[in-house]
Amino acid sequence: MQDFTEKTRITKEHYSQLVKSADRGSNWRKDLPKAFIIGGLICAAGQLLSELYSSAGLSDKAAATAVSISLIFASALLTGLGLYEKLAKHAGAGTLVPITGFANSVCAPALEFRTEGFVTGLGAKIFVICGPVILYGTLASIAYGLIYWLFKA
Repeated sequence: MQDFTEKTRITKEHYSQLVKSADRGSNWRKDLPKAFIIGGLICAAGQLLSELYSSAGLSDKAAATAVSISLIFASALLTGLGLYEKLAKHAGAGTLVPITGFANSVCAPALEFRTEGFVTGLGAKIFVICGPVILYGTLASIAYGLIYWLFKA
């Protein structure tokens, strides 16, 4: 058994070589404008929806809620159809930052593990990625609130 583990043990140098061979690098001169443009288009679509909902007679607060619901639904639908991942490959952070990226982070693991059943697959894996975001976002807001409360004038 010891002979097997010695043969399978990886050195830091070998690991570094593996990482370098797998890293495709980033062409930020090309990726940055694409992320900016596609992320901007998502935000422009949200603004367009807001204008449409407002012109349909919804209050500003109701229109904002309807926009959020619409963008979340569109993201979940595109994730389910396998199109969101294709868009994200080109847009990078442009699709991750808006609310659509958060909806995708909830739907993607749920779809990936759905074959394991509703409880152990979908139910257990649905918050794999966004769970830490919710947890640390909540903790950060509590910490910020306490600091604000302690130092307010």
